[in-house]
Amino acid sequence: MSKSVSIYEKPTSHLGLPDWYAKQWELVQLTDRNINSGFEIRNSARALRNESNIKNVWNTHINDIRLENRVIELTKWQEILTKLLNLLIIEKKTLNEKKIDAERYLESLQHPLEIVNQCISIRDCRRGTELTYDEPDIELKKELKLLESQKMLLTEKVQAAWEKLNELDKIEYKLRLDIENKNETLEIDSNNANLNQNSSDISYKPNALKSSKNSKTYETWLELCRDMKSLGEDAIKDTYSFCEILNTTCKTAQNNIEAQQDITDYVMRKRIYQTQRSKNEMEWQKNKTEKEMELVEKEIRRLEDTLRSKTNILKCAETRLESRTYRPSYELCRDESENGLKDEVLQIEQTKRELTNKINCAKATFNRLESLLIQLNRNLDDKQHSLMTDIMCLDSRSTLKIGNRTQQSNETNRNIQLTKLNDEIPLES
Repeated sequence: MSKSVSIYEKPTSHLGLPDWYAKQWELVQLTDRNINSGFEIRNSARALRNESNIKNVWNTHINDIRLENRVIELTKWQEILTKLLNLLIIEKKTLNEKKIDAERYLESLQHPLEIVNQCISIRDCRRGTELTYDEPDIELKKELKLLESQKMLLTEKVQAAWEKLNELDKIEYKLRLDIENKNETLEIDSNNANLNQNSSDISYKPNALKSSKNSKTYETWLELCRDMKSLGEDAIKDTYSFCEILNTTCKTAQNNIEAQQDITDYVMRKRIYQTQRSKNEMEWQKNKTEKEMELVEKEIRRLEDTLRSKTNILKCAETRLESRTYRPSYELCRDESENGLKDEVLQIEQTKRELTNKINCAKATFNRLESLLIQLNRNLDDKQHSLMTDIMCLDSRSTLKIGNRTQQSNETNRNIQLTKLNDEIPLES
């Protein structure tokens, strides 16, 4: 039978209807599984996005708070250390001023030392019996020893102050360096705290999670901060104590030296008074000796006149006796006149011997008085020299008294000033 229409079919196998339904069902199932899978992926992706956003927000918020707290903590430590640095600078300046004052006072001790040495040398020029180990000599040597010891002590304190200032310089350098590091860290952390995801100066960084070799733990950092604070506080306390010790040492040295100077001046005034009194006594003895020498000299002249007067009397008596030997015959007898004349001659000769002995004794006494007068004059000259020496020493020591210790018109006014009784003494009407 011939075909009227040509039918063209694909040269592939055709599915049957059951297979078609099966394929359709498989496609529906596959679509449902993919849709469910996409739904699950979308839900999990949404959850992940929300969770990541929340974590990012909270992480950023927490880190912002941490950075802010870190900035606050750094600011607190920076303020503490800055305050300590300022206090340290003040104490260092005070210590330097105290050291300068101590150096000036130490230099001022050279003048008292020269004065004391000069006084000892001047008093060593005394002569004769006036060259004694008296109270001024002892007190001057005590003052010299005190000045030397105080000078040595102040020298040690000034040296210790210089070493303390060097130590404070090192501590100040450490504090400044630590404050500068904290200021730099504070600036970095403040900038980090102000950064956000919309900032323009953010970018990827290579190896952002790397750790520095010199990094330390927070506990170590906190301990270092506390150590730095303790270092500054201890330095301030030590400096304050050292300033007090240095000031006390200077004041004590000044008081001890002034007290010893007052003692030395007192014993020198006392010695001057004793020397003057002894000089007056020697002058009185000299006057008495001179008067006695005048009287003895007059008496010697009287004795010599008396002795000379006995010569003619003796000649007369002897002439009488000689003349009576020429009496004639039995008229040459030993009568009362001859016996009286002989007794007169013997008495005159005895009187002459006594007068001669008395003249010799008087001359010896006069010579002793003359020697004593020479000794008195020499002693008076020595006393006058010693007196002028002590007065010269006392005058040279007047330059040691300055301020309230300046010499007053008299010691009463000086005592009033020393005891501060000016307000309690009524004014003279």
